Amino acid sequence: MRATRPVLPWVVWGVAAISYAVAVINRSSLSALGPAAQDHFGIDATTLSIFPVIQLLVYAGLQIPVGVLLDRIGATSMILIGGALMIAGQVAMATVPEVSLAILARVLVGAGDACTFISVMRMLPEWFSLRQLPTISQVTGLIGQAGQLVSVVPLAILVGATGWMSGFLGLAALALLVVILGCVVLRNAPGDATPFERVLRRRGRTTENAQSFAETNTAALKAMQPPSTELIPIIAETKLPGLGFWNRARKLLRLPGVRLAYWLHFASPFASNVFLLLWGTPFLVGGLGLDPAAARGLLSLTVVSSMVASVVLGPLSSRFIERRVWFNLSITVLIALVWTAVILWPGVPPMALIIVLLVVIPLGGPASMISFEVSRSHTPRSYSGFGTGLVNTGGFTASLLVILLIGLVLDLQGAGSPENYSLHAFQVAFAVQIPFWLLGIVMVLIEQRRTKGWMDENGRTLR
Repeated sequence: MRATRPVLPWVVWGVAAISYAVAVINRSSLSALGPAAQDHFGIDATTLSIFPVIQLLVYAGLQIPVGVLLDRIGATSMILIGGALMIAGQVAMATVPEVSLAILARVLVGAGDACTFISVMRMLPEWFSLRQLPTISQVTGLIGQAGQLVSVVPLAILVGATGWMSGFLGLAALALLVVILGCVVLRNAPGDATPFERVLRRRGRTTENAQSFAETNTAALKAMQPPSTELIPIIAETKLPGLGFWNRARKLLRLPGVRLAYWLHFASPFASNVFLLLWGTPFLVGGLGLDPAAARGLLSLTVVSSMVASVVLGPLSSRFIERRVWFNLSITVLIALVWTAVILWPGVPPMALIIVLLVVIPLGGPASMISFEVSRSHTPRSYSGFGTGLVNTGGFTASLLVILLIGLVLDLQGAGSPENYSLHAFQVAFAVQIPFWLLGIVMVLIEQRRTKGWMDENGRTLR
């Protein structure tokens, strides 16, 4: 008789992925509302850039602490905590009258967002086989990109039609629904109780009979398991109270594969984050002179491109594991080349080039997911949550620095408000991305070589 394929892993993953999509909606809720936010609060470009910079600073700064908590209390608890923080942040964003309080609201959104993605990624290996993980991870990213699509068009339309307060309260209500669903469905691993079951102190039949695809790993797949903690070089630990996470970070960063994963994440997604989180709409409207409806349509194209790339990169990185670093690096170089062409173009770039740009830059998001596969291959299992958080700081550190620098460069040119925007000012401002690409690409090449040497020394296959 044919064995029944488990359904619960797909249900748990589906709810976790929806939680991530809602986090992305909350993260990028200002992406198409930059000018509206400037009008609502009466602020200039530098102040506007503070919103996502503070949000991303909180996000990146909390990745390591969240990783530590993740390894201690589990993915389900962290996802629900993240949802609650984002609900509070969006309620505040909808109701506060002052820009300083609105920035605090974005701090809450950033903290909630920080809890979500790495928790979802930590949960996946408990439910799916190692061979499935690259594709599942990319599809998770695809669902997250669908969240960006919501923030680009429907949210902008909702805010325009019903007002600032109604739009952001609607986001809070959506997050609340997903948190309630998570309490009923999410489980850290097969056999673990849901939060609702823990409250009732009783596990249901579904939990008792839970099965995982991860239990079907073959000997060949086990060869892909991450290294043991014994392979981490011994270091002299800092004994000061509260610096335990720093010692863990230093240990992990002694592994060249973890450093490689960090730089892969640093280089590939920041251009997409910068464009979609804040500066895309101002560039398209204030720089290129498009009307807001056309700008929203073009931003939607970026999300569709990212979703298609997720579908393609997942199976490719799963089948050609030893080439996945080069997939990431090739996409990063392509993004840098296209952006450089737009920056250096004399006069107004042709619409064909702008469309190519909007198709290419979102490829960095799916490419960055490869960094987590590399991290999983090189991070001992007991450090997995911490390692994911550490790697995830890379792209978001680059993103927040570039977002802030673009705002500063615009203001230095006297083009820091919507009435003063110009194409030349944006071209100069977006040029601050170039050093970040160069740094990331050089470091990926260096750490790729070091990783190969380390793998050869320890009898492991380069992945």
